[in-house]
Amino acid sequence: MPMKKLKEILNFKNKISVSILGLIYSSLLILGNSYMKKGNASLVFNNLIKSIIVFIFVFILFRTIILFLFDFMDKFKFKESKNISWFRKIFDKYPFIVSIIVILILWLPYIIAFYPIILSPDPSFQIKQYFGIPNKYSDYSIMIDPSVTITNHHPVIHTLLLGTSLKIGNIIGNDNLGLFIYSIIQILILSSVLSFTIKYMKKINTSYKYRLLALFIYALIPMFPMYAMSAVKDVIFSCLIILYIIFIYHILKNKDLKLSNINLLSVLFLLILIVLFRNNGFHIILLSFPLILFFNKKNFKKLLVIFLLFLTFNFSYNNIILKSFKITQGSVREMLSIPFQQTARYVKYNDLDEQEYRVYDKILDMSDLGSRYEPEISDPVKNKYNKYATKDDLKEYFKYWFIDLTKDPVTYIDATINNTYGYFYPFKTNWYVYYKYETLIVKDGFDYHYNNLNKTRDVLTKFSKSFPYIPIIGLISNVGFNTWVLFLLIFYLIYKKKYSGIVYLVPSLIVLLVCVASPVNVYFRYAMPYIFSMVLSIALCFNYVKE
Repeated sequence: MPMKKLKEILNFKNKISVSILGLIYSSLLILGNSYMKKGNASLVFNNLIKSIIVFIFVFILFRTIILFLFDFMDKFKFKESKNISWFRKIFDKYPFIVSIIVILILWLPYIIAFYPIILSPDPSFQIKQYFGIPNKYSDYSIMIDPSVTITNHHPVIHTLLLGTSLKIGNIIGNDNLGLFIYSIIQILILSSVLSFTIKYMKKINTSYKYRLLALFIYALIPMFPMYAMSAVKDVIFSCLIILYIIFIYHILKNKDLKLSNINLLSVLFLLILIVLFRNNGFHIILLSFPLILFFNKKNFKKLLVIFLLFLTFNFSYNNIILKSFKITQGSVREMLSIPFQQTARYVKYNDLDEQEYRVYDKILDMSDLGSRYEPEISDPVKNKYNKYATKDDLKEYFKYWFIDLTKDPVTYIDATINNTYGYFYPFKTNWYVYYKYETLIVKDGFDYHYNNLNKTRDVLTKFSKSFPYIPIIGLISNVGFNTWVLFLLIFYLIYKKKYSGIVYLVPSLIVLLVCVASPVNVYFRYAMPYIFSMVLSIALCFNYVKE
């Protein structure tokens, strides 16, 4: 590279966005390393001078890498071959059909090996709820009607879909077949949405080589087929978020596009499905849709009506429809992971006076709160939440929570970062895919079992579990790395002064914020929407900048 160009790239003037991103990466790297090794920031602050020197060095390194990377992204273009193969002709003509066929064929070993389905604890408890069997999630709340065991802790529509599939199998005398009905539905939804992203990439003139790469990633990276066979609510929800991202991007890029009534109804239907399949889907739409209204004046009135209808539906669903069927909302404790972890850590390392003890005991059972505290998962703390606690009890709890915050803010900060840093630190991993044979529903008399392909299942499981640790390529399924890529795309758009393009990344950003408030550090399925959509998001970013 000529010296003149090198000086231009390294020039600090007009590179504020690059410097900010460099600061973010440097801070996340150094803090993440300390919290992973020590559970606090002691590695940073115990030797502050050394930390500052390291920080400056890492910052300069990151800033230089980002500048070269942005310059590379400006110029990068896949070289298209002059000779067009027969596969490319078919792939270009039928991108959706070819993609879904390839994906399903290469997913087939997983589908056969893990027939009928991979049941982890959460969907197993959803099945228990559907069939009226006592379960912990019904116990967590004060039920409107004790005979109705379904709660909205897990999305009701997903519980009904999963339970109805098993009920069909139960009726025909084959529980496994019933569970496989659900698997087929989910496999088709996920493979169709992934294939649609490739079709959309073709529509916006994404290069053939990138689309082919996307197809290989979808078909061969184990996180996709393994989660296609896993009955967790996040899979279908992630598919809906991908479609929402495409909608936002399409509306941004085609500001003069006049939406028909059919288009508008489709948008409304998509918004409704998002909130039905994940309770926090409401926050994603609430925070992102107003930006769509701002950047699309052409359809402002129509989209505003859709947004208001969506808000009306969401209110009616939670306050009228669910109550009319005597379905109880999930426990308030699910929204309090952050303060509960802070309180538990404070109790573990500090002495309480009698009044503090009494107030906290009304909420979290003080008998063993300190020993229940685990830095990277809040469930042991939340599991002893007193469901009979009143609003006044919670109000008093937060009064003393704030008092203790002022006494020991470092403990509160450590509690929060310990429970979240893995979402921002690429060198921290947690369990990645579900694969175990879960017997929770078997104990209740359901005939659910894997087939006899134990060796095949073991091979696929080992490959899936080890994939995140494969150099370079394993980063595709690394939660922290995907967060870094998300930040990179945002700041690249800022760097190119394409500010409106950031809007299509807002849903992913909100998912990340939800992860921060979640009960588990670096839990893959919570981050799934922005990980599964990352291949598409990268293509959309390049297209937005180059056009």
